[in-house]
Amino acid sequence: MKLGWIGLGDMGQVIIPRLLAAGHDVTGWNRTRSKADALIEHGMKWADSPKQVAEQSDFVFSMVTNADAVEAIALGDDGVISGLGPDGVYLDMSTIDPLVSRNVSAQFTERGLTMLDAPLSGSPVTVAQGTASTMVGGDREAFDKVTPVLSDIGSKVSYIGPSGTAVQMKVAINLTLIVEMVVFCESVALAEKGGVDRAVAVDAMLKSVVASPVMGYRGPFILEMPDKPLADVTLQQKDMVLALEVARRQGSSAPLGAVANELLNACRGLGIDHRDFVTVFDVYHLLAGLR
Repeated sequence: MKLGWIGLGDMGQVIIPRLLAAGHDVTGWNRTRSKADALIEHGMKWADSPKQVAEQSDFVFSMVTNADAVEAIALGDDGVISGLGPDGVYLDMSTIDPLVSRNVSAQFTERGLTMLDAPLSGSPVTVAQGTASTMVGGDREAFDKVTPVLSDIGSKVSYIGPSGTAVQMKVAINLTLIVEMVVFCESVALAEKGGVDRAVAVDAMLKSVVASPVMGYRGPFILEMPDKPLADVTLQQKDMVLALEVARRQGSSAPLGAVANELLNACRGLGIDHRDFVTVFDVYHLLAGLR
């Protein structure tokens, strides 16, 4: 299958080798050309614009930072919409506002083209393990066409519903992820303040009924923060702010998300926002008088 990939950040760096290993022909583009070098060595081809990527691909994927970037690469003069063939499918895997996703999809529909929102729930760790989850919103027949390729990215592929519903689900999942890890930090700090060794507390939490996949690979960051975060405070807070905005617009109450966001604000105030967002533990540590 001829595939296009736009956005060669941390996730693209681990997903594209999986697609190449599965036998697909992958053409990529990124605003910063140097990020393509390692992937080109793996066998990825390079295109000079999103339009050129689409012209050379049956399915085109994008995973970029925010809604502005999605609109630029999808709808710009050299965007995917200008190069995608009538039988092609464009899948945006970015975490953006569902309203923006639906608007982009509608413009593809007006051109007789197909766009799916297909956000991925996971991290470079789960992608490497083959356990990442992809959720898809949009045309059901198009979903059936792309499912085999999505299965090469991760073992869990779900159809959610009409356009925009998959990214809506991803926003909700990210809300849970952030709150879950913040309360994990809170719990370990509580145990440590009461005399439990920190490493023992982390181990006990990860062996308990509250353990989850994200706790399993992120919880140990409390003991040793990685040099390169899976998602630093700023990046993770982008998702939380998005969740809170969607909640505000819908009239959905999200008090736990609001509190978690304040802990992320505290990380920024302390100047530790360059770390993985599990550095929220350091805020709790400080508040408990443990340092």
